Amino acid sequence: MARKTKEDAELTYAALLDAAEQVFFDKGVAQTTLNDIAAAAGMTRGAIYWHFKDKADVLQALIKQAMLPMEAMLVELDMCAETDPLGALRYMCIHALTNLARSTQQQRIFSIIFLKCENVGEVVTVMEDKLERRDECMARVRRKLLKAVEIGQLPADTDVFLSQQVLNSFMGGTMREWLMAPHLFALDTAAPAMVDMVLAGLRSNPPRLPAP
Repeated sequence: MARKTKEDAELTYAALLDAAEQVFFDKGVAQTTLNDIAAAAGMTRGAIYWHFKDKADVLQALIKQAMLPMEAMLVELDMCAETDPLGALRYMCIHALTNLARSTQQQRIFSIIFLKCENVGEVVTVMEDKLERRDECMARVRRKLLKAVEIGQLPADTDVFLSQQVLNSFMGGTMREWLMAPHLFALDTAAPAMVDMVLAGLRSNPPRLPAP
């Protein structure tokens, strides 16, 4: 009986997240209420309050769910980045873009994050957590760039901070722009060439540290 109850709770939790994903995508976060999510899932208001304390809690769970595959991949890449850090960065960027292009769930969740999430009210704390996750990802990128300098894949005077800002802007900007107009090009097909173009520029002419 206890196992059945646990399985039922897990199914309810998953159904509520699925409903929240769709309602947030359709209405935007600010215009969505917990009642909207419960109704979309075919459940009572009590069911959603059993699992989530407020709307921000639901949004945070959605973002965490979307980031889990990327975080698992980053851990795996950390183990193989010692010998080819730029190769690890290339794989990471291409994987993130192609995964977005091929997963409707990723498209909805990242559309919510980039396009349908106003940074006001209770959502502010969620955005702060999102920034912390971004900073963790940026730290991983920085370590790979430093390793690339150390083993000679990048020039010794490469400005690693500016280089990671370029990569972050490229990835975030590409995702956001494609989500606004996905019909313009096939992101999964174009991703390798786009990433290679950025990395080629980084290899041949990276931002440089000031001369001493």
